Amino acid sequence: MIKFLLWCILFVLCWPVAVIGLILYPVVWLLLVPFRLLGITVAAVLALFRAIIMLPARLLGHRPGR
Repeated sequence: MIKFLLWCILFVLCWPVAVIGLILYPVVWLLLVPFRLLGITVAAVLALFRAIIMLPARLLGHRPGR
């Protein structure tokens, strides 16, 4: 809601900047999608490595968080 109100204020004060922002926002969002997918992939690989490294300790009875 706050973002919408700030955008409305921007639209009233300087409407060309607000219109350019409306046009460029979807383009920038589409350009950033591959980087988000890369981040999700890297996080998943690191979680897999952590699970593999912690497997012997878990088999021996270690409980995380204790």
